[in-house]
Amino acid sequence: MRIPVANDQPVSGTDLGFDAFDADNHYYEAEDAFTRHIEPAMAKRCMQWAEIDGRKRLLVGGQINRFIPNPTFDPVARPGCLDEYFRGKSPAEDMRAAFGELEPINPAYRDRDARLALMDQQHLAGTFMFPTLGVGMESSLEHDRPAMLAAFRAFNRWVDDDWGLNHLDRIYTAPYITLSDVDWAGEELDWALDRGARLINLRASSVLDPVQGRRSLGHPDLDRFWAKVNDAGITVSFHSGDAGYSFLFGHWGLSTEFESFRYDPLRSLLTHSPISDTVASLIADGVFARHPDIRIATIENGSEWVGPLFKKLRKAYGQHAHAFAEDPTETFRRHVFVSPYYEDDLFELRDMIGADHMLFGSDYPHAEGLADPVTFLADLDGFPDDEIRLIMRDNAQGLVLPAA
Repeated sequence: MRIPVANDQPVSGTDLGFDAFDADNHYYEAEDAFTRHIEPAMAKRCMQWAEIDGRKRLLVGGQINRFIPNPTFDPVARPGCLDEYFRGKSPAEDMRAAFGELEPINPAYRDRDARLALMDQQHLAGTFMFPTLGVGMESSLEHDRPAMLAAFRAFNRWVDDDWGLNHLDRIYTAPYITLSDVDWAGEELDWALDRGARLINLRASSVLDPVQGRRSLGHPDLDRFWAKVNDAGITVSFHSGDAGYSFLFGHWGLSTEFESFRYDPLRSLLTHSPISDTVASLIADGVFARHPDIRIATIENGSEWVGPLFKKLRKAYGQHAHAFAEDPTETFRRHVFVSPYYEDDLFELRDMIGADHMLFGSDYPHAEGLADPVTFLADLDGFPDDEIRLIMRDNAQGLVLPAA
């Protein structure tokens, strides 16, 4: 039986000569994603739904959460409808208007078998699958660690129910792990590995300990988690989301509430970078030196942060070589895989980290992604065929295999 892929999704017209592997795909969470498996005693401290002024709203920790404008996702924006905007070719005075007409949710955004049928039409051999709402929830519950741990344990059980952590060796769905409790993180990692997980997702930010305050990702207390990751050979992804950096906006007089697609020109021009700081902490604190098989993938963070970080790494190494086990740019090149935005300077990234550490990611089916994932090929114009194969398939496929 042919599974329908609603909304007249077109068959891809781009011929790669092989099926690609998309390192950045998304589901749209079911409304009970955080509540289906929640402990009843924790329900009111975690996620709830409420009707407010005639509209269904998500409450997180008892507060209206605005990370996603419409967290029911039905109706939802058309895939790729903001493509020209993010390429800087179509200015938008009104972001709501830029989305255009919304459409009923496609079954492939919530059903894994419908998604596989769609992937066949899109010429995708496999995908890494990430949350849409889930990547914004850790910061919202950071003040209540027991609630945060309960919420993400429940969320991961929903992920396993609806998507599986490894569905037919084609859809690799990342469970969400917080390091705010290292023992909990280790338990979740063991649970995920038992279910065939080949990647996990962490927040690109420091870790809040209720007693000691904020800590680097390389803090000694977290080392037993990194040892587990190293021994398992599983890939660690850092997908963009609410990194808890909003307090920096307050320093410049901006709102500290994270709202997707709420635009302010100053906000877009400030230079702080959660993903750059995350990678810097892993390198500077010696995580890769102590655990040489760890691989990380930076997803939907673009690549414009890589050049400035390389400049800082070179200067730091030139001034204090004794503080590093080796040239830190070489550490980066060996351990870090980067999924650039399609509008980034892909040649510059290749020259810095090599085509063998670049990942094709379409961000499908999000508005800011590509309507047809494999049309990413057009942005690789000028790359030789062997490098295109690495970026569009082989590198990501390699990350689902255990590290050597």
